[in-house]
Amino acid sequence: MSGKLNLTAEEHAEVFGDFAHDANAAEAEERWGGTQAWAESARRTSSYTKDDWQRYKAETSALSARLSDAMDAGIPADSDHAMDLAEEHRAHISRWFYDCTYEIHRGLADLYVSDPRFTAAFDRTSSGLAAYLRTAILTNTDRHT
Repeated sequence: MSGKLNLTAEEHAEVFGDFAHDANAAEAEERWGGTQAWAESARRTSSYTKDDWQRYKAETSALSARLSDAMDAGIPADSDHAMDLAEEHRAHISRWFYDCTYEIHRGLADLYVSDPRFTAAFDRTSSGLAAYLRTAILTNTDRHT
């Protein structure tokens, strides 16, 4: 997410709970603000409604659950199934925010395990999910490049 959200404070709380969007957006803008991906994300998300954000969150949760199910079932992170889920993750980002190239996706994979906030967010679904997704993304990227 980037920039300002088109939500009232009440809608923001209903959709995102206590997630501090403004503080996180400021940090993200500092890191990526000059990129084309940032500009595209800001352009897209500026028009998202509460219903759009709820649909985004539902899709994100469903994808996280499928990744968690695969991991918990012992499906290797470098398997075709896990790589297909990683590809779905990349497409999900592209659909909602910006063109998530394989290079960008590789960078996100590393961020998911190097930044404890991202790791914690994924691992809330299932312990170890951030590392599992990272491996799936990296092998999927190798498969496509």
